Amino acid sequence: MTKVHERFLKYVAFDTESDPESETCPSTEKQLNLANYLIAEMKAIGIEGVELDENGYVYGYISGNAPGPKLAFIAHMDTSPDMSGADVKAKIVEKYDGGEIVLNESLQIKMSPKEFEHLEHYIGNDLIVTDGTTLLGADNKAGIAEILTMAEYLITHPDIKHSEIKIAFTPDEEVGRGANLFNLEKLNADFGYTVDGGELGEVEYENFNAATAKIKIHGTNIHPGSAKGKMKNAILIGMELHAMLPTFDNPAYTEAYEGFNHLNDINGSVELTSMLYIIRDHDMTKFEAKKKIFKEIETFLNAKYGNGTVEIEIVDSYYNMKEKILPYFHLIENAIQAMENLEIKPIVVPVRGGTDGARLSYMGLPCPNVCTGGHNFHGKFEYIPVQSMEKTVDILVEIVKLYVGK
Repeated sequence: MTKVHERFLKYVAFDTESDPESETCPSTEKQLNLANYLIAEMKAIGIEGVELDENGYVYGYISGNAPGPKLAFIAHMDTSPDMSGADVKAKIVEKYDGGEIVLNESLQIKMSPKEFEHLEHYIGNDLIVTDGTTLLGADNKAGIAEILTMAEYLITHPDIKHSEIKIAFTPDEEVGRGANLFNLEKLNADFGYTVDGGELGEVEYENFNAATAKIKIHGTNIHPGSAKGKMKNAILIGMELHAMLPTFDNPAYTEAYEGFNHLNDINGSVELTSMLYIIRDHDMTKFEAKKKIFKEIETFLNAKYGNGTVEIEIVDSYYNMKEKILPYFHLIENAIQAMENLEIKPIVVPVRGGTDGARLSYMGLPCPNVCTGGHNFHGKFEYIPVQSMEKTVDILVEIVKLYVGK
């Protein structure tokens, strides 16, 4: 059997960064390179019905050998556009000693438990890290590796009783479109789990309500020598707009159930400035209030600088899956029981982000989220312990066992 971390290291070699500006699906053609690799691997493992559809979604299944609901395990192939996922140079820090990790000596990029306290939990573990110039891609290639390692284990151990297991890998989750063209009829599952969480033991059935605010500010560029009474500086209006938002509704000041407005991108000139915010809150009332503030600011600035100066388009991305999971709370109870059976401490936390599972839950497939074992996603300090990946595979196998005869 292929070891889970060996699979993972092969997958991170594929650049699968998605593109929020693209209107195609997948949003980047390069995601299909990994998809085709996975298709070949899945067939070699013995997974049945393996298919890559016209939109870049990968499907397959394992026939059951016992009665029970059809369980789906889902992960996404793309990586975040927040940082490059090209030419990832992953390396393993064997038997981590608890000290500072030098990711890149020439650039003096280091990772320390002084900044990332959770490193102290993994003394003696083997940590997969970056070279400090890219993200790693554990979000969510670790989930893919764990699902396929589980699949190979079940296929090579026919004595393990399980119902029919469905597998799906999606494109474009990181740009909020991972479930847009997901074919639930083709998947044909009763329940699902996304394997897209963080540290070992995480179980998540609450996530942010999410929206994107796309802002365009139209200015008037005049030579500064003769600009009095004529220039309208779109950059400065953008700065004014940002200053009007609540200061502490910012991810740098929030945790747990606290929401935020996050300025994710700004690009501008005096003539035209574009801004992109993501708006997040677990509470729907607070979520709607955050969106309302943006529209009130738009009205105020247009009254001040002239109609059409500020254009704000707000598009909802996904909603909190809690209300869709509560009627099927056995999904959470069984995930917790699986961890307890393996003497892994369950950590039930809200997702401070999104997941395909939220969209899929609203589409009719109740689909909470379980851990991958990774930390510090979307950046150069991303890492994942090999041992956490191995234990996540054990969790998935144990979940499968718990549904036999249910």
